[in-house]
Amino acid sequence: MRILSWNIQWGRGADGRVELARTVAAIRAAGEFDVICLQEVACNFEGLPGGSGGDEVALLAAAFPGHTPVFGAGLDIADGRGGRALFGNLLLSRLPVGQVFRHMLPAPADPAWPSMQRVCVEAVVSGASGPLRVLTTHLEYYSARQRGAQVQALRALQVEAAGQAAAPSAAKESNPAFTLPARPAAAVVCGDFNCEPGSPEYQQMLRPLADGVPPWRDAWTVVHPGAAHAPTVGLHGAEWPDRAYCCDFAFVTGDLVGRVRSLQVLADTPASDHQPIVLELDDAPAG
Repeated sequence: MRILSWNIQWGRGADGRVELARTVAAIRAAGEFDVICLQEVACNFEGLPGGSGGDEVALLAAAFPGHTPVFGAGLDIADGRGGRALFGNLLLSRLPVGQVFRHMLPAPADPAWPSMQRVCVEAVVSGASGPLRVLTTHLEYYSARQRGAQVQALRALQVEAAGQAAAPSAAKESNPAFTLPARPAAAVVCGDFNCEPGSPEYQQMLRPLADGVPPWRDAWTVVHPGAAHAPTVGLHGAEWPDRAYCCDFAFVTGDLVGRVRSLQVLADTPASDHQPIVLELDDAPAG
């Protein structure tokens, strides 16, 4: 199973130009993917640096017709023309998609810093090894307080899902809205976490969870133990940042560690201010 995660900066490359076709070409050049997780996807959101890419959700869904699109908007505001302007995360899956969740992340007041509403998109996909939850998110950049609260929310989501998987409801109900497919504990969460390896938020993400709940593990350290994280920003002369470092991660639940085959940063493309990361998991049928 191959999963790509990329903050595409609404199609704006390191050269400042918005060219969503370049984004699509970079993804296609990287190979075939079972799940594509994109952050900073805009829909009719005017005023973005470099210009708006129009309805990028529709354009990206059309570019990958074999994939089911799942979009979650962190920002959903009036566009001034009678419509809505949206900004958030897009998940595209060519695996069957079961239940979908759109989690609005907490944003405790922190008036010293600008901020925007953040979202985590979750989809249960079915691979050869069974169902897997894939989550993609983009945490707050400026406010450490908000970023820490958002990390805690991701931890709480894992505890919730693991509890549901371990003790599914036995109550009978004829209403199909109450008889939903299982939500497994096994999960991958990927995206732009806006923190560095070793930071307080990174360390918080990796702390043990409730008893019996596999903790989040950084897939990079599983594949490259002892090696510094490859940088995911600062590689191609974009106006931000002024140095190269890693802030894009793929975390897996502890029960998936044995299935992690590889994690790599695709350092060559200048189609965003971030680099794509690619996670590969073994996905053999059970038994």
